[in-house]
Amino acid sequence: MENVDLLLYNAGQLCVVPGGGAAQRGADLGRLGLIENGAVAVRDGRIVAVGPSDELRAEYSAGMLLDAAGRCVIPGFVDPHTHLPWMGDRADEFELRLGGASYMEIMAAGGGIMSTVRATRQASVDELVAANLPRLQRMLAHGTTSAEMKTGYGLDTESEIKQLDAMHALQQQQPVELTYTFLPAHAVPAEYTGNTDGYVDRIVGEMLPAGAEWMRAHDTVLFCDVFCEEGVFDLAQTRRILEAAQRLGYRLKVHADEFAGLGGTALAVEMGAVSADHLVHTPEADIQALGRGATIAVALPGTPFGLAHHDYTPAKAILEAGGALALATDLNPGTTWCESMPMMMALACRYMGLTQAQALAAATLNAAFAIGRGEQVGSLEIGKQADILILDVSDYRHLGYRYGTNPVQAVIKKGELVVGP
Repeated sequence: MENVDLLLYNAGQLCVVPGGGAAQRGADLGRLGLIENGAVAVRDGRIVAVGPSDELRAEYSAGMLLDAAGRCVIPGFVDPHTHLPWMGDRADEFELRLGGASYMEIMAAGGGIMSTVRATRQASVDELVAANLPRLQRMLAHGTTSAEMKTGYGLDTESEIKQLDAMHALQQQQPVELTYTFLPAHAVPAEYTGNTDGYVDRIVGEMLPAGAEWMRAHDTVLFCDVFCEEGVFDLAQTRRILEAAQRLGYRLKVHADEFAGLGGTALAVEMGAVSADHLVHTPEADIQALGRGATIAVALPGTPFGLAHHDYTPAKAILEAGGALALATDLNPGTTWCESMPMMMALACRYMGLTQAQALAAATLNAAFAIGRGEQVGSLEIGKQADILILDVSDYRHLGYRYGTNPVQAVIKKGELVVGP
């Protein structure tokens, strides 16, 4: 018999979520590759075999045997859009919204993102780590094994780099694998009110080069993101920032079409961005561009839910165009403070019209491709990292069907049990 480190067996349903090296697109979204009474063999943190339990137990001996006891086993969730790390909260602004103020009105009055910027600028790296570590621990408990984090609550060079330093420190202290995004173009800081082009000059001339220096010093590749939206950065400004970032070696992402369709999604596809995120008011031409390009459409259903809006990402139109759709939390203090990917699946099923299978693939495989890591995580395919969840239910269809509770019983990260008995 061949030796492995871990053999997980007796999974009532084993959801492989196969991609074959690509995201699931269009009508293909929701292909789960179900194996009844399934098993997974793991060696050196990677999957070496998947199949029926009887076959794998006859073929492999393991240092650790883990009986799933008929429960459903799925890949670890990947959250491809969060705004960790930040300081403070905006519960007072939620009260204002309940009284009728809009998100953009609060932002124009100096609240919104700028409220969090003021708190984050004042914090040290150690304070940022202490405030955000519990959030990552809650994400892990709800099954997120890989996640993206963004700067964007500094909006000056020193504070943006401080957020990167906090991200790096957080990676050393907990098991959720982090992908870093540089987002100085998240809002126009108060000191540049009425002079957005002047702030863009600073982003291009000072902040992006500083982020590129940090990137080289830490031997990693950062994403660069821009909030392309009315009242924030227009399409020309977005293009200028992204082109400068691309020249410096960043990979690209775009916030687009959250409140108005300015063409940011089509720009993302044109420039080869890995993802375009939000996509609520996306023009038809931009939806068709997603079908032709490789850019992943990332839906953030927690955001319109958190804002009590009625419009959500047009998932069916994106899939009919042949696009690839992913889900994320948009975890942030202003619009959607929710660490749970299962809750995002529940919202996507109700308000975006996804089936449970489609939502599961969008929250795992496609979400991994939305952070450029689809070859390593997001499915239970041979050769991939062994990031595995054991649910407390026997059928994956409870995901999306149930909400407000945690369906995750155990979390395995890189072949190690990090949550659960």
